[in-house]
Amino acid sequence: MVLKGFHLSTPPKRRPQPPKEGKSMTTIRVANAPCSWGALEFEGLRGESIGYEQMLDELGETGYVGTELGDWGYMPTEPTLLRAALEQRQLAMLGSFVPVALKHAQAHASGEAQALRVARLLAAVTAAQTQKPLLILADENGSDPVRTSYAGRITAEMGLSSAEWKTFAQGAERIARAVREETDLATVFHHHCAGYVETPAEIARFLEMTNPDLIGLVFDTGHYLYGSGSVDGSLVLDGLDRFRARIQHVHFKDCQPQIAQQARREAWNYFKAIQQGVFCELGQGSVPFAAVAERLRQQAQDGHTPVDTYQGWIVVEQDVLPGLGSPKASAERNRLYLRGIGL
Repeated sequence: MVLKGFHLSTPPKRRPQPPKEGKSMTTIRVANAPCSWGALEFEGLRGESIGYEQMLDELGETGYVGTELGDWGYMPTEPTLLRAALEQRQLAMLGSFVPVALKHAQAHASGEAQALRVARLLAAVTAAQTQKPLLILADENGSDPVRTSYAGRITAEMGLSSAEWKTFAQGAERIARAVREETDLATVFHHHCAGYVETPAEIARFLEMTNPDLIGLVFDTGHYLYGSGSVDGSLVLDGLDRFRARIQHVHFKDCQPQIAQQARREAWNYFKAIQQGVFCELGQGSVPFAAVAERLRQQAQDGHTPVDTYQGWIVVEQDVLPGLGSPKASAERNRLYLRGIGL
């Protein structure tokens, strides 16, 4: 699907407040991703074409210290070249998004091959990194007409059958096991709107059916809130508490409540909702990021005792930027906002 004509207004200026006196700044590191520069996996949702070198320059210049890989081929796929590009800018490589149509057993073999190709590159590039990158597995989001049309307002009858859930989970475990055995990298699953793991209930079902030693969770704040069918930001905190034992990676994305409500009321599909700015810049929507950051600082390793030992990253994902000014300016605004809440 090729989409045209983004109509988003310039965002209002925000005035993030500095951390309260006496409150220590977090040690959690903050990264960004190629999607914030228009390099999205969905055809027609790509912004202005910006080369990877400019993207990495601007990412570093705006205060981020890590990146994800982006679509295969966007950055160099030769390890020496990619490592040099990252080292030149003192950036860490955090992982890569790999979509697979896990509902279909016949897609598992090709999905495994795709994941291994990406994992081999990640492992080769990051051999000297203290923290290993992650293989970020996802459904082939946006490919099913029903799930794409009803994203943000999914009902139970639109979900997988028991047999399909079994196939889906087995495929995810197969890929995670192959990645671990060949590259020693861990796999995390990205819940995502317009895929078969979107709602809180679907996230819970997926985690119940997969081995926690094989697969962790990417918690995406914007996808979680929009996928919940609500605009109540406190649900994001509930999700962090509910799934904290499996969360190994966090994406920061905001959800604009008026646009989300209009999308549901007027039955927009997922792509139109993105076009119209449902995932807005940080601080302009309903996600309570200051409280989210505090939850991460106090993440419980054992499910009970709060400890200040969250070992993952926060990755800002702005998705589509036409109409929001330049990607660099948007990344800078998002970084300023995060500094204002102590990140």
